Amino acid sequence: MEERVQVLVVGAGLGGLSATMFLAQRGIDVLAVERHAGTAIHTRASGQNPRTMELFHWAGIDDAVLNASPRASKGLRVTVASSLAGTVFNRILEDFNEPDISAATAMRFGMAGQDVVEPIMLAQAEKFGARVRFRTELTGFTQDADGVTATVRHRDSGEETVVRADYLVAADGGRSGIREDLGIATEGEGALGHLVGVVFDADLGDRVKAGITDLFHLQHPEFTGVVCNTDHPNRYIFAVDYRPDKGESPADFPPERLAELIRLATDLPGLEPEIQWTGPWEIAARIAERFRSGRVFLVGDAAKVTPPTGGQGGNTAVGDGADLAWKLAAVLRGDAGDGLLDTYEAERRPIARMIVEASLHNLKERMLPDLDVSELPPPEEPLAGMLGFRYRSTAVLAEDDDPARCENPMEPSGRPGFRGPAVPLTVDGFPKSTVDVFGEAWVVLCAEDGSRWCPAAADIAAETGIRVDCHVLDDAGAARYGLAAGGASLVRPDGIVAWRAAAAPEDPAGELWNVLGRVLSR
Repeated sequence: MEERVQVLVVGAGLGGLSATMFLAQRGIDVLAVERHAGTAIHTRASGQNPRTMELFHWAGIDDAVLNASPRASKGLRVTVASSLAGTVFNRILEDFNEPDISAATAMRFGMAGQDVVEPIMLAQAEKFGARVRFRTELTGFTQDADGVTATVRHRDSGEETVVRADYLVAADGGRSGIREDLGIATEGEGALGHLVGVVFDADLGDRVKAGITDLFHLQHPEFTGVVCNTDHPNRYIFAVDYRPDKGESPADFPPERLAELIRLATDLPGLEPEIQWTGPWEIAARIAERFRSGRVFLVGDAAKVTPPTGGQGGNTAVGDGADLAWKLAAVLRGDAGDGLLDTYEAERRPIARMIVEASLHNLKERMLPDLDVSELPPPEEPLAGMLGFRYRSTAVLAEDDDPARCENPMEPSGRPGFRGPAVPLTVDGFPKSTVDVFGEAWVVLCAEDGSRWCPAAADIAAETGIRVDCHVLDDAGAARYGLAAGGASLVRPDGIVAWRAAAAPEDPAGELWNVLGRVLSR
C-alpha cells in the first residue's frame, strides 16, 4: 500500500500535534503517525505561557485550553520542602497570581496539563483536515532531492504503508530514532537524574492547597521527589528518584513501595493511594546539533530535552511546531524559497538553549543543589524569555547588532526580530488587538499618515497570491512600534516583526516588494 502526502509527522505529542494542527490550518495535506494508542495520559508538561496562548489563539483553541483548567486564574505555588507537611526550605512562588501583562500581550497564562491539551489539539487538527493514526510506527525512511519515502506499520494488524512526502517532521521524543538515523549528535549535560513517575488518586485533605496549582519539590531524608495536583479532583503526580549508578532500576519500585513513599511524601501514614499509572523518566539536558537534515526537521524533545524545572519544555515544543509549520506551508505553496526553511534552526535552536539553561538554574535551586551551573550565563527574566525573545535569521532584517537575547516585553521596542507589541486596533468598526490580526497573513502596520502602504500591500497580494494585510495604527500604537510619520512595520505570520521603516521611504511599494522577497528567500 502506498500513500502520498505533503508532510509526514512522526509523533503526536505537543510538538507533533502543534506542527500537524498549524500545517492543516494552512491547507497542507499532513499525516501524523503515533506509536502509542492515543494522546498523553500523564499530566506532565502542565502550563501554557502567554506566547503559547497566542499561538493557540491563532489556532482557535485558546478558550478551550483555558476552560480545561480553571486553576489557570487562581494562582500557582512552588515550594521546596522535606514533605508536604514538613520543613519548608524555600517558597519559590507564594500564591502567584497572574500579573498584568497587557502591555505585552492580550493573552493570559494557562495551566492545563498535557493530558487535556493534546486531545484539544488533536480535535482541532482533524477539524482542519489533518489525518492522525495511532498505534502506527515508523519503521524506516530515506530521502532524496525531491522528498522522503517512509514506511509505517500498524502495531496491531502489522499492515505496512509506504508514504511518500515532501517533508518529514521528527517529533518522536527525546530518544528520537529519526535523529539517530540521521546521525545528528546532541550536546549538553546529558542525563542528570532518573525518576519513576506515578499518577495516583487520593484525598490529601489540606496537604495541598485547593483551587490553585500547588507544586512541591521534595528533599526528603529518604528520597528526592515531586508532588503536584492536576486538573482532575483528587488526582496527583508523584515522582521519586532512583540511582542506576547504585544498581537501582524502576523494577525496584513496585506499587507497594511507591504507596509507602507517597505516604512519606504526604505525611499521611494511613493513606491508601490508588495508583493509576507508573513509568520511568529521565531528567536530562540535551540539544541536537542540527534541527534540519535535508527534508527532515526535528521538533519538540527530538530537538531538545530540558529539565522540567520551569515548565517551558512543552511550551517550546508547541513553539517549534508552529514556527516550522508556517515556513513549510509557505514553501509548499510556492510563496517562499527553500532558504526560509533554514531559518527554523537559526531561530529555534537559540530558544532551546535559552530554555535549557534557565531550567538547569532552576534544577539546582529546586532539586539538585550540587549541580554546577557556574559555566552557564545567568537566566533571562522569565517573562522576557516567554515574550521578549529575539529571532535572528535571514527572515528578519535587523536594524542593529545588539547581542541581547531578550528585551523587556513590558517596554517593547518594536524592533525586527521581536514580537510585535500588542496595541489596540479598529478592524471593520470593531475594537481588536494586533494579536487578533496576526497568526495567518503577513501584516503591514503603518502610522496614520502612511497612506501609500495599504495600496502597496494590496498590489503585492494581488500579484503574488501571498496574503498581505494592512492596518493603520493610531499615534500611540505607532509609537509602540517605533514608527515616525509615514513609517511602517512588516509583521510575519507568527507575529514577529520582520522589518521596519521608521519613517516614510521614497517608494513604499518598491521597498515592500524588496523586503518581502528577501525575508521569504524568493
